[in-house]
Amino acid sequence: MVRRTKEEAQETRNRILDTAEEVFREQGVTSTSLADIADAAGVTRGAIYWHFRNKGDLFAAMLDRVALPMEEMIRRAADVSTADPLSSLRACCVQVLRQTAEDVRCRRVFEILTRKCEYVDELHGLSQRILQCRTQGLEMMQQALCNSVRRGQLPPRINAARAALGLHGRRRARPRAARRGCDGRRPRVRRGLRAARRGRARGRIRRRGPLRGG
Repeated sequence: MVRRTKEEAQETRNRILDTAEEVFREQGVTSTSLADIADAAGVTRGAIYWHFRNKGDLFAAMLDRVALPMEEMIRRAADVSTADPLSSLRACCVQVLRQTAEDVRCRRVFEILTRKCEYVDELHGLSQRILQCRTQGLEMMQQALCNSVRRGQLPPRINAARAALGLHGRRRARPRAARRGCDGRRPRVRRGLRAARRGRARGRIRRRGPLRGG
């Protein structure tokens, strides 16, 4: 009986989150109240407050459903014990790109983040959290690239910080491009690495640079 109650509670929580994504996308986060979400989800406001403290807490949980799996993949690639860090980073980039292209939920959340959200009132603290996640993601990418250098997969003079920025900045590239871009054996990659070291393109990796797909 307890197990069934937990399952039902989880189903209700997921329904609230799914509905919040739809309503936020249609109305914008600031213009949406918890009452709007409760009506659309067919639950009471009390049910929402059972699972979430406020709209900011609900929004954070909605974001976590998409962001946490991505963060975990990057964290594994950055682990110094990873035997093949470059392949792990490549797999991570390809998976993130594929998820963005194929996962409706992922695209919906990213659209809300970039076009439907103002970080005011209850959401004010989230802007700092999102910035922190971005910073941590870049640091983990940089660590994975440094690991690749130590294992001889990339040239020793590569600017890992700059390469991580280039990888992060080109996250909309297609998965096939991501796979090509992380293949350090290709001549165009070697040329791109040399360009990166010279600091071309305002400190970003050039389009034909070493991590083209990121």
